[in-house]
Amino acid sequence: MDTQRGHTNRRRFLLIAGLPLLTVGAGMTYLLWPEPRTRLEVRTDLEPLNRRLGPFLGELTDAHWLGYDIDDKGGDRGIPSPDSRIRVVGLARLPAGGAAAITGKPDHAFAAGGAPSDLPAALKQYLPAAATWQHSPGFDAYANGRGAAEQPSDGTPTGRYLFDADRDLVHFDVLYLFT
Repeated sequence: MDTQRGHTNRRRFLLIAGLPLLTVGAGMTYLLWPEPRTRLEVRTDLEPLNRRLGPFLGELTDAHWLGYDIDDKGGDRGIPSPDSRIRVVGLARLPAGGAAAITGKPDHAFAAGGAPSDLPAALKQYLPAAATWQHSPGFDAYANGRGAAEQPSDGTPTGRYLFDADRDLVHFDVLYLFT
């Protein structure tokens, strides 16, 4: 009978002492857990863009862009996918006459392209309202093929490029698949 009473007292002590410790531990975990990413920061650095897009666009300047994993849920703590899809989207200025030089090549057959679609909200303020965008599926195929051949470590790109020759602007929306 005394041995059972000792077990009951020990359980009561562990419950009374352990409950506050568990509560403090849960509270500290909550305070120290990283916040989910709710907003993307617009980037203006040029080196990553010029490394990936420069070989077929020329030296880019005055860029506003985003680069992010489109499968990232922010605060999701699941097992990461073996494949990641990185979206690089934004606007940049080409050297003087650079857009006209690209759109003027007859082998790409550029035509009116309409405004960029599915532009993230953070970039909309940098999109000129009166831009006259031109697009060429042939140039997209050229740029995507050239990027895959020259930059195998940077993933396999699929992208769409729009040009405004009056402002020497390029809008790029490229998806890199890393396997």
